[in-house]
Amino acid sequence: MPTILRSNGYRFFFYSADGDEPAHVHVVKGDCEAKVWLSDGAVALNLGFSARDLREIVRNTREQRDAFLEAWNDYFADRG
Repeated sequence: MPTILRSNGYRFFFYSADGDEPAHVHVVKGDCEAKVWLSDGAVALNLGFSARDLREIVRNTREQRDAFLEAWNDYFADRG
């Protein structure tokens, strides 16, 4: 599960088995986890984050989208 960014206590990553799904990132902090689609920044899953946390997560995801997509494509190209 490659970590692609750590920011303000959030860890952005994807699971090695995620390659069959559209590009996305998982985000964890403490006991909370979210999943955000890279195509549009929509939250696909939220397990415990507040609305404020989700706004920060989505903002970070949108700001880093190109780098996240590059990491996704590089990682899964090697496994395809």
